[in-house]
Amino acid sequence: MLNETKEDSGLLLTNEQLASLGGGRVAYLKPILSEDVRKVFPAAPQLQPGLQLFALLAADGTPIVLTDSRDAAVANALEHELEMVSVH
Repeated sequence: MLNETKEDSGLLLTNEQLASLGGGRVAYLKPILSEDVRKVFPAAPQLQPGLQLFALLAADGTPIVLTDSRDAAVANALEHELEMVSVH
């Protein structure tokens, strides 16, 4: 039906269902500023503000690694056989 909403289509997933996709084998890369690191990595030490970093996160948002290099984060994902997905 042309006017069918997403809610009516039955194709929506809950946040929990979306997070569980991939069975712990899916991850995404998130650019993050150093002043926001503690929001994602609560145990992280205080960092110099203004640094561009990269966080590798599991599909459910669980932090995996924090690095100053996108390439290092991707290499970590490959090393742990994680499938990288784009999040928009």
